[in-house]
Amino acid sequence: MDAIVIDHISKRYGDVTALHEISLTVAHGEFVTLLGPSGCGKTTTLRSIAGLEKPDTGRILIEGQEMFSAENGTFVQPEHRHLGMVFQSYAIWPHMTVFQNVAYALTSRRGKSRADVRAQVEKCLELVGLGGFGDRPATKLSGGQQQRVALARSLVAEPRVLLLDEPLSNLDAKLRERMRFELKNLQKRLGFTAIYVTHDQAEALALSDRIVVMSGGRIIQQGGSRAIYNEPQSRFVVDFVGQANFVDGTITAFNRQTRVAELRSDKGLRVIGIIPPGLADSLAEGGAATAAVRPEDIHINIDVPSDHNAWHAKVESDLFLGNMRELMIETSGHSFKVQISSEQAIPADGMVRLSSAPSAIRILAPR
Repeated sequence: MDAIVIDHISKRYGDVTALHEISLTVAHGEFVTLLGPSGCGKTTTLRSIAGLEKPDTGRILIEGQEMFSAENGTFVQPEHRHLGMVFQSYAIWPHMTVFQNVAYALTSRRGKSRADVRAQVEKCLELVGLGGFGDRPATKLSGGQQQRVALARSLVAEPRVLLLDEPLSNLDAKLRERMRFELKNLQKRLGFTAIYVTHDQAEALALSDRIVVMSGGRIIQQGGSRAIYNEPQSRFVVDFVGQANFVDGTITAFNRQTRVAELRSDKGLRVIGIIPPGLADSLAEGGAATAAVRPEDIHINIDVPSDHNAWHAKVESDLFLGNMRELMIETSGHSFKVQISSEQAIPADGMVRLSSAPSAIRILAPR
């Protein structure tokens, strides 16, 4: 039995369709991230699971129990779904102490003695790194500490699923990185099921067992972090998850067995790459396509391997970023962003040869 089953739910707000009959299954102990730009439907999906939104069609099951069904008229109220939720704004009670904030989720439960509540709250505070902070006023904490309080409050009631709606977006960059690490470690230790909403692709790649990329109220692609990053199925996914250079053109050769294709732009640039398995039947020789290559997959070489793409180019700008340099390079009327080692030498005249292995380039459907 899966932790969550979403079956063809849709949601409209007036003339706007926020969700187009999406379906998604989440396994027990899985960390799934809904990733996409603002307005893509990820928060509406999360709020529908929580019971804060009522979809127009479909059904939602949690631990095999029907929480919503448009056909049967089922709608279980949020407080009866036994879910934890962490919001972007922390949503902690400013007039309460840290202990009181976390204990609030337990006070309505019958059969819980004060000693049991205290023990459970203190254990949860230890888990999130706030041991000894129980008596402190919640407003006297830093942003990161307040978010830990919100996390502890959601975990203390031992929810079936933890829902997180951009919980780290209000933190500064350094703290956000540390909280990613702590959150992932906590999820591994406790084994809870988590659904996480973000527009930050670095967050999604770092935290997720599975990423669900959304756009326009639809699921565009889903898979593990490496699969989403290395095997994008569309221009939208490769552009949203990381950085990429694009070359639009026409497929001039295509080996269907190996899925290796050659593309030529209208400016004459020749690019050889791989067509992803799911697109092999939709692209053909003579048809329009787009080549996508990430900045880290373009190399500056003196001796270019014979089986690589090779282009003569000129460095237009060179930015030092500490552990690497980011170059803007022009070749055959196309601008490429290239990432290289901060120590790599560039000829004084800026003339270089670029190369990229065909296996690192994806030939995708055009816009």
